[in-house]
Amino acid sequence: MVLERPSSPARRGALRSRAVPGLHELPPRRPQPPAPDDSTVRWERIDIDRYEVRASGVTVGFIDVVGAVFVVLAGPRYDRAVEALQTLDFAVAVDAITPAGTERPIA
Repeated sequence: MVLERPSSPARRGALRSRAVPGLHELPPRRPQPPAPDDSTVRWERIDIDRYEVRASGVTVGFIDVVGAVFVVLAGPRYDRAVEALQTLDFAVAVDAITPAGTERPIA
């Protein structure tokens, strides 16, 4: 049997602070500007924390804003959409549900 000495509370706190970022370290969230009028992929803010993404006029998914995280839901209906990705970057979120071959505008 091997007995290990428990680590001190100060050491546990130091290890935890390096592993988990504080809320002040996460990027602030501002509403995303709408896509240009001539783009194939468009997104529209439909709620205080939700975007609808359309490609060629067809809804391809939704992006929920949960704190500092963008949660990507793929599917034409919100109540049946499936979570596809969680990311801190809005452009990555849009790319995740954009059909292959569709060009996304630079936002």
